[in-house]
Amino acid sequence: MSYSIHPYRGALFMVCATGSYIFSDTFMKLATAGLPPYEVLSLRGISATICGMFLLTVLRQWCVARRISDRWVLIRNVIELAAVLCYIVALANMPIANVVALTQITPLIVLIGAASFFHERLHGMSILLIVLGFVGALMVAQPTRQGLSLFALLALGNAIFGAIRDLAGRRVSTQVPGILVAFGASVLVLIGAFVMHLLFEETVAPSMSHVLLLTASGMFLFAGHYLLFTAYRLGPTAIVAPYYYFFTLWALLAGAFVFRTLPNLMAVAGMVLVIASGVAIVVFDRIRTRPAPAP
Repeated sequence: MSYSIHPYRGALFMVCATGSYIFSDTFMKLATAGLPPYEVLSLRGISATICGMFLLTVLRQWCVARRISDRWVLIRNVIELAAVLCYIVALANMPIANVVALTQITPLIVLIGAASFFHERLHGMSILLIVLGFVGALMVAQPTRQGLSLFALLALGNAIFGAIRDLAGRRVSTQVPGILVAFGASVLVLIGAFVMHLLFEETVAPSMSHVLLLTASGMFLFAGHYLLFTAYRLGPTAIVAPYYYFFTLWALLAGAFVFRTLPNLMAVAGMVLVIASGVAIVVFDRIRTRPAPAP
């Protein structure tokens, strides 16, 4: 894949994508206080789907809507559904920073998969810096023995499915707009969550505050779908994937300002390590790819 556009645009899109997802998850976690998790996911899915329909209309992209059923679009979005179904249950039962930290193996899996299936070179220094970023993420969350619970396993399942989703997304044709892929993910997650709700939960009438929270959550969710998918189109995986660790930083801020959980010194050190590893990867890649001076 050629990255004729500035390769670091992908990293910027990844930072914005992680922020959008955490905004969405924050609103959704607030809503789970009074509603069952799959009902919350269904209501958020309605909001995200309406948002996607509005954008497709404004951008006049309905002419390519049939491509929502392309094989790789469907595969990517089915995997997205599996990841979200794991994530919502973990999020409803664990602190947001702990859930996010346990999903931080995603960049490692993505980079290993990109090296294996897309023949992207993965240098030893990049691997070391990615591992340091992962260590920083764990320092932020500081999972305890409770991290071995079923909910922690679901968070890890979300990470694995998320990595497979991002690799499958690389197979989607460049002729398919990112907005359409995001819309397809929203529709599929809505259907899957609604089925799970009917099978395993009793319906609870949402209040107006629930509706407002989940409307905002759905809008940020759709933005996250679009930005994440586009990030891997705009830049090499080795540069883009490490910025997935910004999930941890956004989650830390959400915990501090929304849920009133302040970080300790170890969490602050981990935050610095996450940022430093991401910046170092970009600097290392720039030095490595700098052309040699002419004799």
